[in-house]
Amino acid sequence: MRWSNLALLSLPFCLAAAKQSPQQELVALAAAGDGNIKLLDEKTFDLLTNPHRNWSASIQFTALDNRRRCAPCREFDPSWQAVAQAWSTAPKQERDNHFFASLDFDDVQSVFQKLGLASAPLAYVYTATEGPRASARKEPIKYDMSHGFDALPLAEQLSLHTPIPIPYKAPIDWARWGTFGSLILLFVVTIRFIAPVLQNKWTWAVVTIVTSLIMTSGYMFTRIRGTPFNSGGSWIAPGYQNQYGQETQVVAAIYGLLAGSFLMLTIITPTQISPARQRTQVYVWTAVIMIVFSILISLFRVKNRGYPFKIFF
Repeated sequence: MRWSNLALLSLPFCLAAAKQSPQQELVALAAAGDGNIKLLDEKTFDLLTNPHRNWSASIQFTALDNRRRCAPCREFDPSWQAVAQAWSTAPKQERDNHFFASLDFDDVQSVFQKLGLASAPLAYVYTATEGPRASARKEPIKYDMSHGFDALPLAEQLSLHTPIPIPYKAPIDWARWGTFGSLILLFVVTIRFIAPVLQNKWTWAVVTIVTSLIMTSGYMFTRIRGTPFNSGGSWIAPGYQNQYGQETQVVAAIYGLLAGSFLMLTIITPTQISPARQRTQVYVWTAVIMIVFSILISLFRVKNRGYPFKIFF
């Protein structure tokens, strides 16, 4: 009888010892959620954001139900889960002083209403109010979504409020490396077939000539100044100090046609064995040079009003 009375007297003390503190409850919830506490009721939210807390917390407010059609929520949630899981690998003495949690609109609408939240996703950081990490700030710190939805900037920004930096490392992007490897393999296979073309002197001659024509026609001038391709249907910019992108292309084509005509007249035509064919080519290429050069001068007259000379046009 005496022992039973002692047991009854000691029962309240045993219950008090067995009862967990709020922080211990949060530690257990975080461990059960793989580093992220799922807030399913207002009571758990109030426990996490207790005004007298010596811990800090990062909370995601989201709406993942398909009925909400919140694409940003579904895009942001994997990054949040990855950062929370990374925090679960931090040393216990630091990990137990900061918690990650997620609150879905369809689970606890009352919290959204109490905080006046009308959109998602959002992320708030509740700093500690007591203890060595106590902050004088009473309002939660809102995560700036302009940093993007990726996990790396999220971890970097939240690390400003955690006891130690979040040990997050971006996973290996196997798709990116696979694509890179495939491109290298494709390049190696392709280079085998195009090597004769690349080794041909005429290939590089054509590339050099085309590049020279484009550059001498004012390509860098338009790129440096950021001029438009054309303006209101007009592709010739008036004045010596102005030029449109389309104007560069037309001038390069005219220069190329003139250069080609001179080459045909001076190199190809003399090699013709037939006098009639040689004579015909002299007439044809001379006419082309005169007509194209006349077009070039007419464009110059349009661009620089007051130029008095012309050939045909």
